[in-house]
Amino acid sequence: MTPSPEEAPADLIITGCTVLVHDDHERIGFEENAAVVVRDGVVESVTTADAVRGRPALERLDAPGQVALPGLVNCHTHAPMVALRGVAEDLPTEEWFNDVVWPVESNLTDKDVELGARLACAEMIRGGVTCFADHYFSMDAVAAVVAECGMRAHLGEAFFSSQGPGGRERSLDFALRHRGGADGRITTALAPHAPYTVDEADLTATAELAREHGLPVHIHASENRDQTDTSLARHGVTPVEVLKRTGLLDVDVLIAHGTGILARDLPVLRDAAGLTAVATAPRGYLKFAWPTTTPVRALHDIGIPVGLATDGAASNNSLDVWEAMALTALVQKSTTGDPRWLTSRQALHHATLQSARAVGLGDRLGSIAPGRRADLVLVDLTGPHTQPVHDLAATLVHCARSCDVRTTIVDGRILMRDRELLTIDVPAVVAELEERMPALLDRGHGRRIQEYDT
Repeated sequence: MTPSPEEAPADLIITGCTVLVHDDHERIGFEENAAVVVRDGVVESVTTADAVRGRPALERLDAPGQVALPGLVNCHTHAPMVALRGVAEDLPTEEWFNDVVWPVESNLTDKDVELGARLACAEMIRGGVTCFADHYFSMDAVAAVVAECGMRAHLGEAFFSSQGPGGRERSLDFALRHRGGADGRITTALAPHAPYTVDEADLTATAELAREHGLPVHIHASENRDQTDTSLARHGVTPVEVLKRTGLLDVDVLIAHGTGILARDLPVLRDAAGLTAVATAPRGYLKFAWPTTTPVRALHDIGIPVGLATDGAASNNSLDVWEAMALTALVQKSTTGDPRWLTSRQALHHATLQSARAVGLGDRLGSIAPGRRADLVLVDLTGPHTQPVHDLAATLVHCARSCDVRTTIVDGRILMRDRELLTIDVPAVVAELEERMPALLDRGHGRRIQEYDT
């Protein structure tokens, strides 16, 4: 006789914790002294600690004083760029690209990308990130790292029009070969770099390929106000309007940054036929001294999901989505002049369900609920900087830090337990990466992979 689910051992039971939950109206709430039961990589139930007392499980995690959250999603990054962390400091955007980053990136090898991705995944796992959307080069190497380390990822091979048709073809080839890879943990996208580096013919062809193959698109657009002003001066349209007239808003599209989105762009985005989302990475905008930020409130009002992101560590210095959550809340209060926006609960919503939707995984991730993938983290709130707790949501957003994440789980597999990484050897990665630095950082050749002219 086959045992019932209640009798059969679960794969994993987490008990004694407080669980962040969403109600039928997607409002944030918390269930105390709760338990999460995991089977076959999926959340089987969220119940009480008493209900699972004595229930057999292959593995148990007792987590008093900890909060179970859906794993964070880094909705836009360039993971291998951790290798360039700190090499282009205190520069305006144009000099950052043309004088340092794009000359250095002309040296990249597959091995550099692999090692950078491995170090980035270690950083993200330790910070409670279970899924990331990556937009970079040599993405076969990134996909291999994701498969090995156990994370979830939404990957796209970036291309410029200066590469000719081969760039677009390589992006499509990568997306088709790796879609559904790593036991379903990898999803893929076409990844044109931006409207200022990919011409309209290429963008139109990309939209056609996306429709033909059922692929989403991940692209930088209206990154800053200068780009929008330049596009208007040269072409009479904003970058968002370029996306519209090339057909990219007729397919699912993730727009990185969007700090240059104007009021005239909002109805264009609202009326998009595809699922349109924006990823915001506020730390980089502050560092570049951009005068505007992602208009989260205006996008919210027209129903556009805004996911949290870090961008690459060459600009942001960090892959800390926890920090992005706090900064998003603070920057939005400052730019709107309203201390009631964003609230801590709204920030948590952006960090969970909205981020999952932004990368096209809103039906699988973003909440701890039966049927959802078991991607979750345990956050320790027993430290002095998180006590006492009067408002749990505010404590999580404004007091807790990424280093308070004790355990990170993807598809029911524990990738970090009690701050110990289980799938990546960080010292070995760092040692090998350091050996490669002289060749990677050489700019004496005078080359660059692209020209920033906007």
